[in-house]
Amino acid sequence: MRRRITPVLAGISLGLVVVLAAGCSSAAGGGAQVEKPDLTVAAVPVGDEAGLYVAQDRGLFTAEGLNVRIVSAVSSADIITGQNDRRYDISAGNAVSYIQAQVSGQANLEIIAVGSLMQPGNQALYTLPGSPITSIADLAGKRIGVNAPENIGTLLISSVLADYGIARHEVRFVVMPFPDMGPALQHHQIDVAWLPDPFGSIFAEQYGLAQLTDLDQGATTNFPVSWYVVTKAWAKKYPHTLAAFLAALRQGQQIADTDRAAVEQAMETLPPPYTVPPAIAGVMSLDSYPVGISLPSVQRVADTMYQFQMLNQPFRVSSMLG
Repeated sequence: MRRRITPVLAGISLGLVVVLAAGCSSAAGGGAQVEKPDLTVAAVPVGDEAGLYVAQDRGLFTAEGLNVRIVSAVSSADIITGQNDRRYDISAGNAVSYIQAQVSGQANLEIIAVGSLMQPGNQALYTLPGSPITSIADLAGKRIGVNAPENIGTLLISSVLADYGIARHEVRFVVMPFPDMGPALQHHQIDVAWLPDPFGSIFAEQYGLAQLTDLDQGATTNFPVSWYVVTKAWAKKYPHTLAAFLAALRQGQQIADTDRAAVEQAMETLPPPYTVPPAIAGVMSLDSYPVGISLPSVQRVADTMYQFQMLNQPFRVSSMLG
């Protein structure tokens, strides 16, 4: 099921789309030699990046003359540091952290693709079975596990809390990697966990977790979750390499958006400890995987961040587009 994108940012046409690889033929088809065939791509290994893993699984990067190594990361905050240090060529992570890095001057980034748009069930809050927390209204004063401070998780949660009259400062966000959240719930180190799939489905099976609420609702319905970015300097230095990467990624996105079996296979072949068992891959919720960048859609991220005081002033995401 696809969701309608909420109109935002007056003055920008909803039809304005920057198409991924609009002028970028493949390295082989266009006859241009890639400048950097060996690429390291950092990604948080969740369903949001399914198009990347499908492209790798199907050999689409190899077909474009690229040798892509995907490195698993805990959070986009860690990824950005590695990208600035030139350890990573390209990264895939949550949109909120990228905007924060850009606004703070920590990095000078270019959005090259939108990885995913949130769909029902893919991002949710979970509790232990029998927890006294049975509704959003019970969350005031509680500890919520997130994988990084002030990121996409805290934004989505803040939006849902606001609908129930709870301010974000009334809960305590506890930072830990996704793989640690199931045990942390079991040992009562946190009261609630924010878990994207496949982690939500894995821990629901392993610990019997109950879904407290789906975060695909209200102001964040169909929300842009993940982006692919490079530094602006990298994009300028390696244009043919970027074109080849995007050509392969576009195919991976198209397959991920239309072929669930391909996504399941890609999730099952993730490196340990992120490998998804077939039984979980078969039931996990998936995002939608666009092949273009809609400016009004990506601008929603900055507008919502400003709404919930994660930015001190409005920010135009168009400054991050090539």
